[in-house]
Amino acid sequence: MPKKSSVLVVCTNRKAYHDYFIETDYEAGLSLLGAEVKSIRQKEVSLEGSFVRVENGRAYVYNMHVKPYKFNSLSELEPTRVRELLLNKKELRKLAAKAEIKGYALVPLEIYFKNGWAKLKLAVAKGKHLFDKRDALKKRDLNREMEQTFKNNIRF
Repeated sequence: MPKKSSVLVVCTNRKAYHDYFIETDYEAGLSLLGAEVKSIRQKEVSLEGSFVRVENGRAYVYNMHVKPYKFNSLSELEPTRVRELLLNKKELRKLAAKAEIKGYALVPLEIYFKNGWAKLKLAVAKGKHLFDKRDALKKRDLNREMEQTFKNNIRF
């Protein structure tokens, strides 16, 4: 029997879906210290304004804010320190090649726990222009109106 994988989503970057066209996504492990893991489990983390870079064959996430754990007895950790992502070399080469192309970025989408391990879902994304954002908002509003009218017209 295969094991069931339990996934607990902690934080999502909803603004990334608004600002970028998401092309492909990857799952990466996070290199964290003990107090950071406890703080993330309490959902005291923010991905707003964070980004990923590939440097010297390693991937790092910048500006990910992890609130310091209240009951930490060890040294105080910096909330926005640079954290390493755990990916294999093949994935790192793909990400580095995509990130070099103009208009593309590596954007963290969500943090979650999978079988007890902290994971980061990151995406290769292309930036949206202002008119693309307006079109997306119009489509979303039209779909919402259609669902409301359809829901109100059905009588049993």
